Amino acid sequence: MSELNCETCPVCKVKIQKLPMGDRVLFSFGAPGTREMLWKRVCQHTQDRRCINRELNAK
Repeated sequence: MSELNCETCPVCKVKIQKLPMGDRVLFSFGAPGTREMLWKRVCQHTQDRRCINRELNAK
């Protein structure tokens, strides 16, 4: 995995790998997932504005 196309969230510490066919979230445990899966599991529960996934899913 190339670290050049990876971004780490300062809040939950997951890595998000930028890929041409869509972003891939690398969780600490288990299989990789999507930003939507990350939102459902983690991001919707935080109020921290540093979360790099909030602006994509905030409603």
